[in-house]
Amino acid sequence: MKIIVFGGDGFCGWPTSLHLSSKGHQVLIIDNFSRRKIDIDLGTNSLTPIQNMSRRLETWRKLTGNKIEFENIDIARDFDKLVNIFLKFKPDGVVHFAEQRAAPYSMKNSTTKRYTVDNNVNATNNILCAIVECKLDIHLVHLGTMGVYGYGWMDDNPIPEGYVEVTIDTKNGKLKKEILHPVNPGSIYHMTKTLDQLMFGYYAKNNLIRVTDLHQGVVWGTQTAETKLDQNLINRFDYDGDYGTVLNRFLMQVAINHPLTIYGTGGQTRAFIHISDTVKCIEIAINNPPKKGDRPLIFNQVTETRRVSELALLVSKKTGAKIEYLKNPRKEASENELVVENKKFLKLGLNPTTLSEGLLDEVTEIARKYVDRVDEKTILPRSKW
Repeated sequence: MKIIVFGGDGFCGWPTSLHLSSKGHQVLIIDNFSRRKIDIDLGTNSLTPIQNMSRRLETWRKLTGNKIEFENIDIARDFDKLVNIFLKFKPDGVVHFAEQRAAPYSMKNSTTKRYTVDNNVNATNNILCAIVECKLDIHLVHLGTMGVYGYGWMDDNPIPEGYVEVTIDTKNGKLKKEILHPVNPGSIYHMTKTLDQLMFGYYAKNNLIRVTDLHQGVVWGTQTAETKLDQNLINRFDYDGDYGTVLNRFLMQVAINHPLTIYGTGGQTRAFIHISDTVKCIEIAINNPPKKGDRPLIFNQVTETRRVSELALLVSKKTGAKIEYLKNPRKEASENELVVENKKFLKLGLNPTTLSEGLLDEVTEIARKYVDRVDEKTILPRSKW
């Protein structure tokens, strides 16, 4: 298939682009390098030394013989260019990663809040409008977030995959209806993902666009089979207080003999997925599109749930690292339950990658290899809400 990967320079987008190319798909990456620019603004950088796009793509071509094309445009602004690319490339599917992905960054100040809304909402709407404008049957696969559900909304009941059946009392009796699961976003970033859901529902109903929305958990790990092939293909490793995900941050802290920092009680339960499973889930979603005219297909893209304190203890027992409790910068419950259904991906053949010593060792080795690139001043959270 011909597939466009929006945000293909990023933490999830880059390994996904390589994985799809390795499976024989013709891949075009579209990115405006906004994530790299944010690194400059924050005064931080990926722990791993990521190469420029030209070197990345040339290395991939030399290793595999597969050519990945690239266009540098801002899809939240350059609508006409986006339409022209669609008409020229004629994709069968598009994968949408092109959104500002960090909840802490979205809550830093009014500037980052406005940027997150402007970029994320406009990017999604522009992709949908461009599909309509081009009159092409394009399947849109979108990376959403488990955060649309909020935490603790269903207590210890499983969170269903996108839709929930409700019973409404009417004058003619009880009416049963299936609706989108009620949303409860905890940040501006998560709010934009809830708006995405509404847009997908509208365009699927009104313009018959085929949409798959993937509600992903917290991603951990760094490397996939493809990014391991050469140093020039290495993936991002974010560890800073805005973009660093919790388990990767713990393993980086081990590498520099820094205490494992738990915010609040550590009783928060999060859903997790390894980066290698992220790329597999994208491939599964692309290969199993909804029918034209169907409502958006929603998958919970997670493989397990863990409490933050449980993760810290796991890492501490393995490495001897000390644990330090800090005031939680977020407004959230001190503890929550989180039970998540993920039957759709399992039914379609996903063999989940769960936390194991081998994979923890892999991430720890990367952290130790590049320990001289760590800036300790950026580790602790600088965004509070």
